[in-house]
Amino acid sequence: MSIRSGIVGATTLALVGLAPFAALSQEITVAIGSEPSTLDPHLRDDGGERQVNDNIYETLMARTPEGELVPSLAAAPPTQIDDLTWEFDLREGVRFHDGEPLTAQAVVESVERVIDPANNSEQMAYFGTIAGAEAVDEDTVRILTSGPDPVLPSRMYWLKIASPALMGSEAIGSEPVGTGPYRFVSWSRGNDIVLEANPDYWDGEPDVKRVTYRFVGEAGTRLSGLMAGEFDVVTNLLPEFTGTAPKSASVPGLETSVLILGTDNEATADPRVREALNLAIDREAMAQSLFQGYAEVARGHHVNPRAFGHVADLEPYAYDPERARALVEEADAVGRTVVLVGESGRWLKSREQIEAVAAYWAEIGLSPEIRVQEFSQYLDSLMGDGPRPDAIFVANSNELLDADREASFIYHMDGAAASNSDAEMAAWIDEARVTTDVAAREALYERIFRKGRDLHYTVPLFNLQDIYGLSERIDWQPRIDAKLMIDEMSVE
Repeated sequence: MSIRSGIVGATTLALVGLAPFAALSQEITVAIGSEPSTLDPHLRDDGGERQVNDNIYETLMARTPEGELVPSLAAAPPTQIDDLTWEFDLREGVRFHDGEPLTAQAVVESVERVIDPANNSEQMAYFGTIAGAEAVDEDTVRILTSGPDPVLPSRMYWLKIASPALMGSEAIGSEPVGTGPYRFVSWSRGNDIVLEANPDYWDGEPDVKRVTYRFVGEAGTRLSGLMAGEFDVVTNLLPEFTGTAPKSASVPGLETSVLILGTDNEATADPRVREALNLAIDREAMAQSLFQGYAEVARGHHVNPRAFGHVADLEPYAYDPERARALVEEADAVGRTVVLVGESGRWLKSREQIEAVAAYWAEIGLSPEIRVQEFSQYLDSLMGDGPRPDAIFVANSNELLDADREASFIYHMDGAAASNSDAEMAAWIDEARVTTDVAAREALYERIFRKGRDLHYTVPLFNLQDIYGLSERIDWQPRIDAKLMIDEMSVE
């Protein structure tokens, strides 16, 4: 799993008086765009949390850097017992960082915690059919579903397994305990999080011995820190900085930037206004000016092109400001305020995308009001119980590589980020989730996403690439799922 580097051993360096240098050479600092809102692995859908916790916790299934689904805490791919039951045998000899062994009961408790309605997990779009789990014996667990689920193994790539002792404690949000290659050391709020290599890791101790995560929202500040040798890895390197950074690396990502429209809100209830919001935007011009080739215009919906259920022949919205102005006038919406909520720093050029879109909307006679929020507040706006924004920006990801994630999250009326009350569409999404016939499932998703486009439920923008800045001493190839797996990095 890990990419091992040829670092000179600490013992050899100690003989020549260079032991402190050896320790330093195996420590790295990573600058990420936002501080995690929590280190609880089960409740929030927070990319900052994942960037840290992906190295602390593990899952039954994993993906290679190229995206192939492989066993992780499971010893082998699961066996399907019947339409509603999948059985996993656990890998032997795995222990949590607190010394307790990995058991089937730990998997059961992790599953039950995520799906418990009382916990209101924001991650439920990843776990749609999961109804429970049961331990067959200490090393065998069964995952139970509410209906046939063709992507159940992929769902178990997402669900992190936590120490049972931790799940009964409030410390789960601040002192994580998993089985992964790194264990938690400290969290200085507002400053950094520190992890250290797990010397007892079942797949071998990683090369990088210590990693510090710094929270740096401004892309220019991340670049400055990289140039000064303060950082070794920075996320969301701006396209225009790729020639300036010591090293850069990019990969076609799984994120699609999209604006979710509040179809029941007064400002955006009229389909003509929602269509105008789409036609107002010159996406091709934005792709060139903002991303310089590191993004492609989304094809009329927010499903990643690599995912099952992507509708390849769904046309992107045209740029037609004259038609957009006419629609705004027809809807008697000239001068209407449209509140646009977003954040800054978590995703590549998120603020710039928001500001550009608002400018286009102003040109067709609307009055956009931008609200850029601190990330924890933003997550509450995106997935909380309060009133839905007229429009909210998100770079929606799809690590399941299946349209159920995107449909359940944004289009299903009960989805965490949904802003509609379309019961018909929700029923189609529920049906697609448990349909095992491939052709029938594809047809359902085509129906879902064509309706979403016809009624303009969202404003799809771009399929984004992931761009990273690296120091000269880091050897690392980014993953297609955007996970920052430190044990895949080495220090030259």
